[in-house]
Formats: sequence, structure tokens, C-alpha cells
Amino acid sequence: MKTIKSLMAASVVAAICLSGTAFANTLEEVKAKGYVNSGVSGKVAGFSAPDAKGHWTGLDVDFTRAVASAIFDDPNKARFTPVAFKEAFTALQSGEIDMLTRNTTWTFQRDAKLGLEFVGTIFYDGQGFMVRKDLGVKSALELDGASVCTQAGTTTELNLSDYFRSKGMTYKPVVYESADEATVIYESGRCDVYTTDTSGLAARRTTLKATEDHMILPEVISKEPLGPAVRQGDQQWSDIVRWTLFALINAEELGITSENVDEMLKSSNPAVKRLLGVDVDFGQHLGLTSDWAYRIIKHMGNYGEMYERNVGVNTVLGLERGVNALWTEGGLIYAPPVR
Repeated sequence: MKTIKSLMAASVVAAICLSGTAFANTLEEVKAKGYVNSGVSGKVAGFSAPDAKGHWTGLDVDFTRAVASAIFDDPNKARFTPVAFKEAFTALQSGEIDMLTRNTTWTFQRDAKLGLEFVGTIFYDGQGFMVRKDLGVKSALELDGASVCTQAGTTTELNLSDYFRSKGMTYKPVVYESADEATVIYESGRCDVYTTDTSGLAARRTTLKATEDHMILPEVISKEPLGPAVRQGDQQWSDIVRWTLFALINAEELGITSENVDEMLKSSNPAVKRLLGVDVDFGQHLGLTSDWAYRIIKHMGNYGEMYERNVGVNTVLGLERGVNALWTEGGLIYAPPVR
């Protein structure tokens, strides 16, 4: 019996080791096939969705293009695989996709239990509530007894339960498998309230037949740090994805844009010169060229440019920077220095 247990334990260890090495060369695999394949929602305006001409747009989409720019000097070498929420983590774990950029909340269990590694936060969000204006409520505290549409198996479902219980209120959960389904049910009037991340509510509101008949209540009831995730076990790949995000943020902080990046190559600011690889080669530590960050900024702009292009005040979502402003502007967006 002891021998069998020992063999079983050895098999588990071997499986873990094989799992770690099976995905230990993601960069080389990406180079060999010629593109980065990212798992996305595919249905959330402002984050990842094809436009009327079939061209992918969104903050998550642009981030994948930034990674492709760092590797290939070509943002078009990015592909997008729509994955349902319940399939997203398996798709990443199995190697079907190279990274996950799908409005995914960074939580303890997803990070520590599922073999994933979140590389940072690309958008700070929080859960909110949308209602029809004719319901006559102005606050989530007036929702006692309401029926609430939410997506099964998400942090949203758990937060909803916590919130109502903590406020001593009751609700009738109306749970569905997909956000699309929940939206249809909400619009048909089969639930009083639709809850998800506030950015998701803003996006879904744009798809309703009478947008002006619906409002998002002021309460934000949870922390939802949304960020890209990769598989554990490939440090080089996680560093590439993580520092692509940090390069975008540092570029905004240093005032480097897609328009002025060539001029900034002549800057006397040591921090600018390091980021752009003018007289130092930090790219070698990622397995990339010295101008990896220059490539990102030249093709995709900095974090602020990406934000304003996809979800900012002049887009259909119309989102202020708020907590997604740089730390120097009172927000939470912060990146370690390149040095």
C-alpha cells in the first residue's frame, strides 16, 4: 500500500512538473506560430468586441496588440478567441490561448488555486446595479425584495449575496449562464435589476432598445480589479505580459505618446531613455529587443491613450478616469520603475 501511495505521489509530482514545463516556452511558441492568441469576452463594448466591419476593438484587445507589438513590432499579429466565462480558465490552463484578457477579476482563489498568474490591473472596476427608471428607485438601498439578474458562477453572484445580507435586505436571484442571456431577460422585465461590473453595465446599457429608460445606481459594492492573466510556470512569459502593462503606464507618466515617441528618443530624461531603450538594453531580460517598449508606444500609445480610445468620456461608455487615473493624478494606476 505504501508503495502504491509513493507511486501515486510521484505521479502527481511528475504531472505538476510536466505541466510546468509544457508551457515553459510560450514566447518561442508564439514566435513560431506568428501571433499572440488572447482569450476575450468578445461581447463587451469598450473592452473586447468586433465592430460593424468585424474589426476587434476594446481595451483588452488593444492590450493584446501591445504585447504583439513588443514581440513582433506588429500589432496585427494578435488574434482573439472569444471564451465563455465558465470556459475561460480551462482554455488558458490547457494552452488553447496564450493569455486571458477578459474583464477578469483578480481574486485569491483564481490566483492561488487555479494555476493562473495575474500580471497586474488594467482597469479598476466595482459591481453596480442597473434598473429601469420607471421602477422609481434612486439607491441600491431601496432594492429590498427586488428580483436581480446575475451571471452564474461569477464573483458578481457572490458579491450580490454578501451585499443584501449585510444590509438586512432580501432579493430574488434570477441566475443565467451568460451575460447575453441575463441582458435579454432584464430587458424583457423578468427581473427588476441587472447587476455586474459598472463598466459592464455601461456597455450593456448601450445595447438596450431604449437606453435612456435605464439608469445605473450610484452604489459600488465591491472591488473588481480586472487584469490580464497567464499560466503559472513560465516566468519569462508572465514578465513580458506584466511589463507590457507597466510600459504603457510608465509611458503615460513620462508623457510619452504615440505621436511624440520618436521625438522622445532624443530626451535627456534618464527614465525616458531607459524605457525607450536608447542607451540601455532591458529587453534582453525579457527575450525581446532593446526597443520593446518603443514598439508598444509607437503602435498602441500609452495607457491613457488606450483608455480614452476605448472607454473614455468621448466613447459610447463615457467613463471618467476616476480611480483609473495615474497615481500622480489621485488614481490607482501605478507601475514600478524601469531601472
